[in-house]
Amino acid sequence: MEFLKFFSRKQENSKEVAKERLKLVLVHDRSDLSPKLLDMMKGDIIRVISEYADIDKENMAIKVTKMKSEKDIAPVSALVANIPIIKIKDNKKSAI
Repeated sequence: MEFLKFFSRKQENSKEVAKERLKLVLVHDRSDLSPKLLDMMKGDIIRVISEYADIDKENMAIKVTKMKSEKDIAPVSALVANIPIIKIKDNKKSAI
């Protein structure tokens, strides 16, 4: 029976992945943010944070989502980043 559970778990994971991808596509369409622009933003965010810290690029997630604003009635787009920090770098640069 354990063998059969392995296959059902894999299908469930695929279902969840597909569901998250669909949500991401819908949010992109509604926010007028192209996938190319999001990839450029991700690259810049990674580059800047990497100057100050070693990060876990394999387990990070950067996505666009909708959230309610205090000022606006309609939901607004928000860039949400979950970037695991492995270690802060010892930067010897002094602020001028």
